This record gives sequence, C-alpha cells and structure tokens, in this order.
Amino acid sequence: MASTVLTQTDLENSLPLVARGKVRDLYEINDATLLFVATDRISAFDVVMARGIPNKGALLSLISVHWFKVLSAAIPSLRTHFITLDLPGQIPVELRPQYQDRCMQVRKLEVFKIEAIVRGYITGSAWSSYRKDGTVCGIQIQPGLKESEAFPEGPIYTPSTKADLGDHDENIHPEKAKEIVGARYANRIEELALSLYRHAAAYAYERGIIIADTKFEFGLDKETDEVILIDEVLTPDSSRFWPLDRYKIGESPPSFDKQPLRNWLTSQGLKGKEGVTMSDEVIARTEALYREAFERLTGRKWTEKLVGRAI
Repeated sequence: MASTVLTQTDLENSLPLVARGKVRDLYEINDATLLFVATDRISAFDVVMARGIPNKGALLSLISVHWFKVLSAAIPSLRTHFITLDLPGQIPVELRPQYQDRCMQVRKLEVFKIEAIVRGYITGSAWSSYRKDGTVCGIQIQPGLKESEAFPEGPIYTPSTKADLGDHDENIHPEKAKEIVGARYANRIEELALSLYRHAAAYAYERGIIIADTKFEFGLDKETDEVILIDEVLTPDSSRFWPLDRYKIGESPPSFDKQPLRNWLTSQGLKGKEGVTMSDEVIARTEALYREAFERLTGRKWTEKLVGRAI
C-alpha cells in the first residue's frame, strides 16, 4: 500500500457529508447506513496537527475490523455496527484507490452520550488522581499501588461524558452515567465494556501488548433495544498499548501511539497551539508505532498486500 496522506476528504458530492471529527469524516449512504472515513489526521492535546501520518486512517480501520472479528468470536452475543470495508457504489471509480481500507460502512444507530473507558492499569490521569486523593474518577482505590501497576481487583470502569467537537470530555462516576443514559442501559454498557476489555487484554497479552486502558462507544438499536458496539475499537488512538517486554511496575512504559508527538510538542513549547507542523522525524516515528501495533495484533506485515475485509 502506498504511503499516501489524506487529511481532507472530498467525495465529489457522491455522498452527503454528515460530520467531520478530529480524525473521521462521516457520510450518509442511505437512511440506515453511514460511511466512516478514517483520515490520516492526528491530534494531540485536543488540537489537530497541520500534517498527517501516512496510512494512519487505513491502519486504524483495519485494526478496528480485526477486533470486531476477534471479539465477535469471543462473545457470540456481541453485536457491532460494522457492515463491510467495501466502498459503496456511489463513490467514483477514480477516488476508490485512496479510500479503500480506510472506510467502513456501518449501521446508523442512536449513539449513547457517554464514553465507556476501562482501565486495567493505573497510569496517566488515573495515576495523577490516585496520588492526590486515593481515588480514580471518584472510585476509592486500594492504597499502596505503584505507577503502571495492574488494579489488584481487576479492571475498573470509569466512564466520561461524550463532548461535542471542540469541547472536552469529562470523567464521571458510573452512577452519573446512569443519570445520562438510564440505569438499564448504563449497566449493560458497563458489563459489555468490562467483558470486551478482558477478552481483548488477554488476546493482546499473548501478542506482546499490554492494554493499559481503552475507550469503547456504544449505540442503541431501537428496533431490538440492544446495545451495539460502535466507532473505532482498540486502536492506538483509543487505547494505551504498552510493549510487554518493556513493562515495569513503578515506571511509565513507552506506548504504541502518538506519544512521540506529545513529547515533541511539549519539548518545543507547542502544547495546545494551533497550526503546528510536525517534523519529518516525528511523523516517521509515529507511523512506525502504529504499524507495529497493527502487525503485532493481526500477525500480518503491513508491507504485505493486505485485503482488509479478510482480516
């Protein structure tokens, strides 16, 4: 697959644009189906960079599709919004090469206004909160934990609000989530998120990756009243992946994500500033980490001729 960079989508009016996010653009195929287009845009500290990461959109989409397959096999009752990686017929032939494997056709559902975050290890903002008052998102945690240590009683569920583009998500207590989406749906979301994390964490661990934490999103099938797994799943953008062979309790391990970009922005005094152009070195290092995550999880080399729908 060629190392092309797509930061702005243009389907030449073949499909109506519904929304643009930090990374994904959303188009309507018909009344029941949407097209998720994962661009190569990358954001850090809530700011989208001026340049993208080659192949990032395809990497994210193919990782998500791989997880949909793995998790559906592990949890037979699981339902997802994913339909196919095939491009809809409306997209012009000349545009297809640059959009293949970065697009997912998905079911149109009502999205629950919470993000289902599961933490298996204490790190990041959870570690900062714990050091301050012994809690994580209002949940009392056993004293004496060290940075990056696994939660002794198993993964914890720490939802957040789902903010509009440009706003910030807010960590909330699971009881608050019940007020937002209703107790019955909130309980089902929590149950599903924890089950998905446990299955995914075990799968990734066997492949040399620790999933420290991750974010799931869910929608509602109004016809069946079922909670459906949606959006991207267990990618370097939505998760914190650590290399197992470099993990040590008491330290913050490196991760397969945009940490090189965050470090560079901080060191250059550019954290949170608009219109930043990443250096070639940062772009190359970030792409390499995304590729390594893909290859470890799928068991496939990115340089192979990938047929994404077969993953």
